[in-house]
Amino acid sequence: MADGWVGERFEVTVGPVAHGGHCVARHEGRVVFVRHALPGERVVVVVTEDRHPGYCRADAVEVLDPSPDRVERPCPYSGPGKCGGCDWQHVAPEAQRRLKGDVVTEQFARLAGMDVSLDVEELPGGPLRWRSRARFAVDRSGRPGLRPHRSRDVVVLDDCPITVQPAVDAVLGRTWDGAGAVDVAVDSVGGVTTTRLDRRGHAQSTRVVRPDAGAGRDDQRAERRAWHRDWQVEGTGFWQVHPAAADALVGAVAGFAAVSAGERVLDLYAGAGLFGGSLAPGVGPEGQVVCVEYDAGACAAAADNLSDLPQAEVWQGAVDAEGLGELLAELPGAPDVVVLDPPRAGAGREVSAVLADSGARAVVYVACDPASLARDVAVFADAGWTVAGLRAFDAFPMTAHVECVALLVPAAR
Repeated sequence: MADGWVGERFEVTVGPVAHGGHCVARHEGRVVFVRHALPGERVVVVVTEDRHPGYCRADAVEVLDPSPDRVERPCPYSGPGKCGGCDWQHVAPEAQRRLKGDVVTEQFARLAGMDVSLDVEELPGGPLRWRSRARFAVDRSGRPGLRPHRSRDVVVLDDCPITVQPAVDAVLGRTWDGAGAVDVAVDSVGGVTTTRLDRRGHAQSTRVVRPDAGAGRDDQRAERRAWHRDWQVEGTGFWQVHPAAADALVGAVAGFAAVSAGERVLDLYAGAGLFGGSLAPGVGPEGQVVCVEYDAGACAAAADNLSDLPQAEVWQGAVDAEGLGELLAELPGAPDVVVLDPPRAGAGREVSAVLADSGARAVVYVACDPASLARDVAVFADAGWTVAGLRAFDAFPMTAHVECVALLVPAAR
């Protein structure tokens, strides 16, 4: 069956949106995951991948009956066989948010057995020139670009319309001989950091160009502004990509957490300390905030960022069931609130089970993948917890990604 339909061309009527930037259609009894289409459209597809007896993947290469939500792509590199960085360039922005909301609803229904409905909230700034941090692939000739969907090839670019202009100017239009990829980030004051990576993904060198070096700060760090505070992060290290996302997410987290003076907060996968540091003033000098992060550079940045908050501390370590159990045993009491912002794979069943048994009155879960969130929420539900609040933000316009914040509480509360 391997590659049985690859290259085949046929007509389908497109069904509902699915997780991952495609829609579902059917042909001769098989599921076809179609990119570059919209629900309700009649399209001609070309099969691009066929490795499973139950389904194949295809691109819509001709639209016979377009959706009213279809628009002209603003990026010339977007489309079948081209750059795979954006999933929804052909979709009106308001319809993109509606589709993302549909995906969240479907994932919760399928993976957590829950009926949820929500509107994906728009962030300021529009659908283009929002990406302040990016990784560009480099081909064997040293030319930078991005990869097609599910491919190791490189589409060489001279622009990326969703990326902020200083990042584009720093990477594209030049050669990067010997590099496998280039990371670039633009901070809140216009500083641009580029990191060359070899073909195994290891950093080779970092270059920082900033308008003002600033006083008393690490040369390799970037300046960020969020929630009425200044933050330092590793130059191309993790920070919310959309310039408005950090404030939006902290606002959602703070609203759900509703911390009080004297409470104890556990901030897991804490990065540079954004959530823990933002909640620390609310617990006051008698409270406690413990930020847990594995990466040494992020821990050092978090320690500096929170140095004026005596109630906040940073612990370096992996967030796994064993380590989390040891951490909870070392605390002087159970946490009142747990905030977690895990990687795309989610916290996982074991960590979720430990948190559900932690004695916290609330868990605030920040997720960049609704499927991972729904799977972990199911673990909490099995332990007697319920979803008391759910918000979603369009922090990645033109892509299928959506950022969610969920409030979980014990059902008895």
